[in-house]
Amino acid sequence: MSPLPRRDLLKLAGGMITAGAVMGTGGCGLLGGSEAQQGGNAQVEKANLRVGGLPTSELAPLHLAVQNGHFQREGLTVEIINAADGASALNSTIGGDYDITFSSYVPIFAAQAHGVAQLKIVADCASSVPNTCMIMASPNSSVRRPKDLAGKKIAISGAGTISELMVKAAMKANGVDYGKVQWVPLGFVNMPNALRASQVDAAFVVEPFLTLSARDAGAIPVVDTATGPLEDLPLGGYVSSAKFADENPKTISAFQRAMDTAVAEAQDRSKIEPLLPQFAKIDKETASIITLLKMNSRADSTRLQRIPRLMREFGYIDKDVDVASMIIAPPQS
Repeated sequence: MSPLPRRDLLKLAGGMITAGAVMGTGGCGLLGGSEAQQGGNAQVEKANLRVGGLPTSELAPLHLAVQNGHFQREGLTVEIINAADGASALNSTIGGDYDITFSSYVPIFAAQAHGVAQLKIVADCASSVPNTCMIMASPNSSVRRPKDLAGKKIAISGAGTISELMVKAAMKANGVDYGKVQWVPLGFVNMPNALRASQVDAAFVVEPFLTLSARDAGAIPVVDTATGPLEDLPLGGYVSSAKFADENPKTISAFQRAMDTAVAEAQDRSKIEPLLPQFAKIDKETASIITLLKMNSRADSTRLQRIPRLMREFGYIDKDVDVASMIIAPPQS
């Protein structure tokens, strides 16, 4: 049977996955397939992987794994495809365009909780540290303190993403009403210009765009969302459909081993700093001064459970998510 267009398979409403989305029709799987169809080899069931990503600094280990041959040694060839935001990347994975994707955890757990898709967490990616995730104000706006954010126009990467959740949580922690905020979905790469041109009053900005916003747009820090109750908050990870994971266990294990190696190597900043101008599209000087997130590869259910707890508190989901059951155990070393 011929596959339906992806837009008919899954729709995102403002970044949140709708409950009416489907994974396939008439029993035909959108993901997986035989080894012959997937181009496997002696090491893995599927050798060529399409991996969704974003042009942000936390994906440095993924690019390092490609450049330094960590995937190749595991029998994999990885093509990284940048999406507009984590929800879009996840949409493409559920629809079958990507095999594995990076996404923020909010749309991942929303899809799982709403029964839209059965997802598996292949690897963790990064968690917040101070000076990496910040609400910054346009220099021409009246926003200078957290209380000034009430009722303002605030840019986020997309509705239903970790950026929206962190802004709401930070505003609540500072006693500020977020109910009348005008949310403006905007790609991270466009936020410095939006702040400079006063298209928004404030924006949730991550590195390297945080440094670019301060340097090029004169943006003013208002709230460091990676402090206090949100410090060391897991931000995003790599996921696949449960179907893909079940049909390609050797492929998943190979991806995990490569990412373990790359993340260990990435703890040496000098290994990843030269890569940032290539995929994050920043100059060498900016790459040398940005604050890096805490990079991880092994997913820990206790840490990750913080996200669905926050999501339930702020109304993103109405039931708990069993994070432990979603994590694919890493291969034994």
